[in-house]
Amino acid sequence: MTNHPSLKRPLITAGLYTVILTLFFLFFSRERNTVQDLCIALPYFMVLYFMLFSLGKPVISDPLGKSMRADVRLLFLFPLLLAVLYFSYVAFHKQNPFQGVLFLVPYLLLFPVLAFASGSNTRLGWFDFTVFVLFFFPVTLIDPSPSGNLPVNGGGFDSIYRIAVMLTAVFAFVTVRGIRDVGFYPVFKWKYLFTVLWVWLVFYVVVFIIGWSVNFIKLRGEDTVRVFITAKVVKTLLSVFLHTALFEELVFRGLLQNMLAKRIEQSGSWKIFWKWGMVILVVFSLLTGYALKGNMQWFPAMVTLLLFAAAYGLERKGRGRAGAYTSLAVTSVIFGLVHAHSGSIIFVGLAAVGGWAYGYVYKKTENVFYAALLHALVNTTPLIFGLELAK
Repeated sequence: MTNHPSLKRPLITAGLYTVILTLFFLFFSRERNTVQDLCIALPYFMVLYFMLFSLGKPVISDPLGKSMRADVRLLFLFPLLLAVLYFSYVAFHKQNPFQGVLFLVPYLLLFPVLAFASGSNTRLGWFDFTVFVLFFFPVTLIDPSPSGNLPVNGGGFDSIYRIAVMLTAVFAFVTVRGIRDVGFYPVFKWKYLFTVLWVWLVFYVVVFIIGWSVNFIKLRGEDTVRVFITAKVVKTLLSVFLHTALFEELVFRGLLQNMLAKRIEQSGSWKIFWKWGMVILVVFSLLTGYALKGNMQWFPAMVTLLLFAAAYGLERKGRGRAGAYTSLAVTSVIFGLVHAHSGSIIFVGLAAVGGWAYGYVYKKTENVFYAALLHALVNTTPLIFGLELAK
């Protein structure tokens, strides 16, 4: 496969991104980890992130999927490779690879591949969403220990388990299922970067106004906003991007929003999805608001109505493909509701607004990495500007 002339450039590009990230990895991990731990983690780190930076590219996933579908047995080699990497890394650090729920890891890595192995339907159906839920729901519930931190004592560069889950999702949905436009690969474009920056600024102006008015956001120490760009900020931004943002944006934008938009367009009637999506999610937003402690229990439901109203207006004007903004509204509200674990009513509503911002960037760039960059910037903003969130 590597001899194919069209693969040379994307593989070299993925290699360059891997080398750059490896330098950050060594710089930020050198103090908390021994040389031995770094040496053990380094080959795992480079192999996993090289695959993360390359696997989602259609120029790579298309021929890979074609060759593997020719012999279905080859499809299972990739999830088995990920399982071997995970368990060997755990064993290298003399940790029991069979304790707790670790025995479920091979099943989780094999399940979506097995589910899509025999399917060849080009139209998205409810089976695809069922696989999505049955894969990611247990993944979010299971907290494997050890998770295989890279390096072992931590450093903000995620764990082998989390990276393996993302790679499995990309392999199953992009390579095997054939959803080519997920956009899970890094690409540098000034236009996309500018989109991230202006959406970030607009979003935080809105959040600051709302948050300040309800005492959700406070200035830390002084009554003036100052910009702090330090090594700690850079490390936090990188850590959030790799550990939280990439995973969540792959799940909610690259897959859920993407598949839902396709499903709505296939149905030929976005209004049905808009109506039932609004009704169901307003009810869930009200239940969530009144289940949490504090005032303004109506706030998540109000945000839900505003987002669906915005989606309706944009759909009516024909801005983009039919269903694009309906799927954006549905995914954004769901994204906000899953943040109910924060215990803050205001945070749930603002997370839904954040979901709209991330989804909008994904729609404009068709790339998960830019949505994740915005996500990381939003999560790091309190540290950059010296703000305190009252979660």
